[in-house]
Amino acid sequence: MKNILNKFSLAFILVLCLSFNCICSVSNAKEPEEVSKENNIIYLTFDDGPSVMTNKVLDVLMKNDVKATFFIIGNQIEDQENVLVRIKNEGHSMGLHTYTHDFKKIYSSNKAFINEMKLTQEYIKKVTGISPNIIRFPGGSRNHLDTKTLNLLHSYNFKIYDWNVDSQDGINPKTSPSKLFRKATKSDVNSEPIILLMHCDYMHENTYKALDKIIKFYKDSGYEFRVIDENTPEHYFPLNKNK
Repeated sequence: MKNILNKFSLAFILVLCLSFNCICSVSNAKEPEEVSKENNIIYLTFDDGPSVMTNKVLDVLMKNDVKATFFIIGNQIEDQENVLVRIKNEGHSMGLHTYTHDFKKIYSSNKAFINEMKLTQEYIKKVTGISPNIIRFPGGSRNHLDTKTLNLLHSYNFKIYDWNVDSQDGINPKTSPSKLFRKATKSDVNSEPIILLMHCDYMHENTYKALDKIIKFYKDSGYEFRVIDENTPEHYFPLNKNK
């Protein structure tokens, strides 16, 4: 009888230990998830506006109650001033994307590049009263940005924002909405916020069509939507060491 009681006591202790370990394991398993959610931030960014398509993008953003950042081409503002005013009034942010988007011209010299940014900055201020200092290089800063150029841009108070997820609508605007969705949500970015590259020129209708689903995906994944402003940490591609 004594042996039976001893065996029962031992078994009971083992069950308690296993239960305690399981509870600890579940508790510990939740911690990484909670930490990772703190990094679940996404910046939706749209290049090459303003255009009639920008208004459609704004409609989707309003419907979903999320904000985005628009990098503006200066020579497209004429006759689209109301779009800039709407971007401002609805709580989105604006950045500079040169005046002409002409690669040969804007990348001919640092002076040409800065002049194009300043022209666009002045135009936006004339229309909206705000003077953005966040910029995006057409095609991205890769091969165009070295330490000297970076310091020069900073001397003009410009801050640079490339991207780390690309919908690839800039490569082919006619890409199907379903493929754009897959590209926009296929991310291996884990240690930093997502900066998603999209476009809102007149030809980017499929981007507009994919946008609702893209937003839903990131909402369902627990992401917080933010706008890029002068307080956002810069994000640019590795500096060109050969320039």
